[in-house]
Amino acid sequence: MRALVESLHDLEDKLRAGGGPVKVEKQHRDGKLTARERIAGLIDPGTLFLETGLLIAYDRYDGQAPGAGVVTGLAKIEGRPAVIVANDATVKAGAWWPETIHKILRAQEIAMRNRIPIVYLVDSAGVNLPYQDGIFPGQYGAARIFYYNSLMRRSLRVPQISAVMGPCIAGGAYLPALSDVIIMVEGTSFMGLGGPNLVKGAVGQTIDAESLGGAAMHTTVSGVAHYSSKDDSSCLRTIRQKIRELDAPSPAPKGNSPAQPAEGLYDVLPADHRKPYDIEAVIERIFDAGDYLEFQPEYAPELLCANTFLSGRAVGLIANRRGFLKTKSGPRVGGIVYTESARKVAYFVEMAERHNLPLIYLQDVSGFMVGAEAESEAIIRAGADMVETMACATVPKIVLTLNHASGAGYYAMAGQGFDPHFTFSWPTARIGVMEGDSAIQAVFGPELDKLKARGEPVPDELQQKIQKTRADYERWLDARYAAARGHCDAIIDPIQSRRVLSFALEATCAANPRRHLALETLG
Repeated sequence: MRALVESLHDLEDKLRAGGGPVKVEKQHRDGKLTARERIAGLIDPGTLFLETGLLIAYDRYDGQAPGAGVVTGLAKIEGRPAVIVANDATVKAGAWWPETIHKILRAQEIAMRNRIPIVYLVDSAGVNLPYQDGIFPGQYGAARIFYYNSLMRRSLRVPQISAVMGPCIAGGAYLPALSDVIIMVEGTSFMGLGGPNLVKGAVGQTIDAESLGGAAMHTTVSGVAHYSSKDDSSCLRTIRQKIRELDAPSPAPKGNSPAQPAEGLYDVLPADHRKPYDIEAVIERIFDAGDYLEFQPEYAPELLCANTFLSGRAVGLIANRRGFLKTKSGPRVGGIVYTESARKVAYFVEMAERHNLPLIYLQDVSGFMVGAEAESEAIIRAGADMVETMACATVPKIVLTLNHASGAGYYAMAGQGFDPHFTFSWPTARIGVMEGDSAIQAVFGPELDKLKARGEPVPDELQQKIQKTRADYERWLDARYAAARGHCDAIIDPIQSRRVLSFALEATCAANPRRHLALETLG
């Protein structure tokens, strides 16, 4: 675990450097802060910036698109959780890659799902034209950003603040235009459907950028922008003021410290991912000490359900136990979902829904039980009940993948396809339909059995195919591979688990969607 965390930190440091020192210096020469400097100046001092999607596309485009040219995440501004989207102009002038769209959409989804403000720090040259086919068209192309803008303004009433702190060109100008507040920076910001060159080519007008779409024009002539700031720092102060004007957040409760120190999380999981460990050793290092009550501890113990607290907030906890477990109904294999455990979790989730209790899933699941006995016990129906209750539960759901996340078990444990509010992974997470050895048996097993029955050796060509399959699965199951494709919001250092989960939980409680629904129902 320590080696994986160190490797992760090295990669993160490289990605956070953006386009490198030369591009950073250019940003400063242009009188602008970098995206990360802007974020640091915007959020409350000393608080966590929970970055999402940092590893997106890190292994594509020959490494030329760190962070896909945009920094997204969650932080506290004036004491309340807010989402931040900041174009990184040190990366291809902040141009949009296909994955840039995915990151912005995910950030907007977090704001919508949790009903928390979102701040856009705009500094982008627009679409990265060589990749326009993956950016412009389609249901989840760039237009989806503006669709979400519109939903937040008209239906969800999620506050949106846009600060145009550099160029904002073509269709991208609709992002601030569809926000509640638009702030521009004198001398450095531009907003327009076409830049000076395009205008000259299209309509024959010769005009400079400042006259065409600068801060002065949009705040005194067009009326598109609402506020003008003399520099980036002044702009950030204006954003903070607009956030202060919103309803004050509820004070965070005080919880007990965990029973055991977080540093022990480095040593809980064995080096061999197939070996068992004690899930309670994870729980007691993340959740509050005391007030822990396991639900039906002697029944289907391979799936742990418990009522507990995280930083003073009551939560329902669902986690997989690993190893071989002895029960009155016979031995069980931890990490497997049986008929009884599926029914147990379904009932627990229904109870959490009735009590408006957020759910936290600690995933280490290998899949559902198979075989004649399992099928005769209606594992399919029990699994469907487990999935359905989880999918239809409206309470916040937060997922932390510790180790395995395989097969339909990954789905039933609030997999990403079921829209949990947040998904995080440890560096040890392995998300895939099955492990490599299982895939080899499924694909090559019959052929290997025939060779064994005939007493023949495995041909070199078949051996090479097996080795390639094993190597492919190891690459696909790497946590960084999943994070690069947006299959989790972030890979986190295990000792930061409590801090990250607590902040994510606070964000989900900032404006409870169920409470809004109840008020609307009552008129």
